[in-house]
Amino acid sequence: MSCELQNQSTNQVWSMPRIGDPAPEFRAMTTKGKLNFPSDYGDSWKILFSHPADFTPVCTTEFIAFANMQEEFEKLNTKIVGLSVDSLSSHIAWVRNIKEKIVWDGNANVDINFPIIVDLSKKVSNLYGMLMPGESNNACVRAVFFIDPKNIVRAIIYYPLVLGRNFDEIKRVIIALQTADAHDVALPANWVPGKEAVLHSPITTDEAQERCAQEGINCTEWYLCTKKL
Repeated sequence: MSCELQNQSTNQVWSMPRIGDPAPEFRAMTTKGKLNFPSDYGDSWKILFSHPADFTPVCTTEFIAFANMQEEFEKLNTKIVGLSVDSLSSHIAWVRNIKEKIVWDGNANVDINFPIIVDLSKKVSNLYGMLMPGESNNACVRAVFFIDPKNIVRAIIYYPLVLGRNFDEIKRVIIALQTADAHDVALPANWVPGKEAVLHSPITTDEAQERCAQEGINCTEWYLCTKKL
């Protein structure tokens, strides 16, 4: 299932999955071989992200950031997959160039070990709503899709071409989603691990009264109660 949007000036229709939808399936070639997404990753969490183009400055810094954090994501049972509308030869050449020549923010000799999808046909980019004509006619925006072990889209973040992503926030989103699932709670503004979680809103007056008196629950008001995890 996807949300269809129409460009009124061109009558072009493009789609994007919504939060809560099954992640659209596709097959593609990558720098690590053929990929059946998301089924090849089993019960892992997945981050599918797009970048505008190979051999571009902001994208290069983002790939170095992702590569440096890949082990941290692996520990969170999370697989990373990149995508742009460039060719396989371009992806391979760019990855080698980053390894051999790029020094950025104190990082050098960086290996890009996660797969990069080849999407010259723009099939996957259109399937996931990564192409936005108002931003660019031929390059993906910086989209990030967070997909859970049941292959459901749980969160989506979009950035414009000129703005590099905040990778601490991307990691925080994965941790937060996993925490919310594990403890059946919600998480407040600026939540980070170690802070209190928010209880779901009560649905009866009795429940509202009971939770205010419950030990270990801190209620500012009947509808805003927190607890330590």
